[in-house]
Amino acid sequence: MQHIVKPGETLAIIASNYRRTLMQILSANPSITNPALIYPGQRIIIPGLPDPYSIPYYITVSLKNRRLTLYRSGQIVKTYPVGIGKMLTQTPVGEFVIVNRESNPGGPYGVMWLSLSKRGYGIHGTNNPSSIGKEVSKGCIRMQNRDVLEVARQVPNGTRVMIIR
Repeated sequence: MQHIVKPGETLAIIASNYRRTLMQILSANPSITNPALIYPGQRIIIPGLPDPYSIPYYITVSLKNRRLTLYRSGQIVKTYPVGIGKMLTQTPVGEFVIVNRESNPGGPYGVMWLSLSKRGYGIHGTNNPSSIGKEVSKGCIRMQNRDVLEVARQVPNGTRVMIIR
């Protein structure tokens, strides 16, 4: 897949967000001879992830409605209630992709963790089901355990996730 460099991003930040090493990013982008010299708008190849537009699935998260909607080929598959970030640790708005996943990550993350292409953020289950529908997280998107498993079974890594207000 390709990432378009945003203002203020460094190659190290991009590598971290996609859970890749700097060497993996540099190997996939031989035209980058100096990692310190990247610019906004530049296209960076992210190795190991498919082109998100080749995947029939995508996800939208409405923070206002506290709902995650799963689409397949542009059609709604299902909508789920979610918990979102609280005022001081808001859920980031923007377009991301799922970069990896972990079953049974432990702690408050329930039965599944789907990492987003913004370090520290993900879609996950919960050990506190009563938090769904509320502004309670540190910025992640919380789902009922059965719901996150249902989504994880359908979407591959590389799936687009658009978070809107």
